[in-house]
Amino acid sequence: MAYNKLFTVVLLLLCNLTVALTDSSVSCYRIDPGTIAGIICADILLTLIIVIVTYRCASFRRQKIENADKVYMNVRANCKT
Repeated sequence: MAYNKLFTVVLLLLCNLTVALTDSSVSCYRIDPGTIAGIICADILLTLIIVIVTYRCASFRRQKIENADKVYMNVRANCKT
């Protein structure tokens, strides 16, 4: 636990050092609202794709297990793995 605290302190000191060494007259980088909207839309689309693929794979596996009850007993064990 002491290593985590030490790491956090060192990381904060390094971050403060980099802020102190940079030129304070330079403003922050500005991102256009269209770029932010595009990133958010792409994130939502990727999340939906992951959810749909996961749902389809899980329902396919569930259907395979349910159909295993309809076959002979010696084949059923092979279908459930």
